[in-house]
Amino acid sequence: MSRKKRSTASEKVVSFEENKYKLYLKKFELTDRQLEFLKVAFDKNTKIIFVSGPAGSSKTFISIYAALQLFNMNMNQDIFYVRTIAESGEKNLGSLPGDVDEKFHPFMMPMQDKLMELLNKDQIKMLIDEKIIQCAPINYLRGASWNNKLIIADESQNFTKKELVTLVTRIGENSKYFICADPMQSDINGKAGFIPILQTFDDEESREKGIYTFKFTEEDILRSEILKFIVNKLENDPTNQII
Repeated sequence: MSRKKRSTASEKVVSFEENKYKLYLKKFELTDRQLEFLKVAFDKNTKIIFVSGPAGSSKTFISIYAALQLFNMNMNQDIFYVRTIAESGEKNLGSLPGDVDEKFHPFMMPMQDKLMELLNKDQIKMLIDEKIIQCAPINYLRGASWNNKLIIADESQNFTKKELVTLVTRIGENSKYFICADPMQSDINGKAGFIPILQTFDDEESREKGIYTFKFTEEDILRSEILKFIVNKLENDPTNQII
């Protein structure tokens, strides 16, 4: 990427490049829990956050918000969106028409939806045209190493343990991961790796190294009251057979 580095001559000097790429996020009210998350996300020592929570609890939204704000703080970082292409276990990438970008485009829609909530269309277009925001399926990451990246791994409950290991071992210098998952909605029964990997790193030693776990609950659901009710009923299913 050809973006220039920030000028270090003076804090008051704002280059043309900075003006061009600066993002103006729409204003909205943050919840206390979202503010707690952002405190962890903005900590310079944080490297990876495993973010779990039910549908509608803002885990992906607040992770994308954090990544956009972090980009404003350091425009030498890019944003990389990762998602599986094997949802519902029905199709793989090879069975879909088009090249890799065309095949993966529909899977980027959750990211685009969140961007529409946070930015105007011109800024979204700029981010995509300048390749500040890029995307790739988890299946295509082997051999990659990421420096200066803000990684958002979405729907990670559909990653296998092997895929998650591949993901976290790509981390390089000056990078930060947001690994988001709703364990209730896994489409790969018995193969999901999110919970085992999260449990592996949910200890004080990992936190000292900058690896955190953060959990949203049904109390954090912002989408609607009926969704909060549905999630609560499903989580407390007495037969334990629905999910």
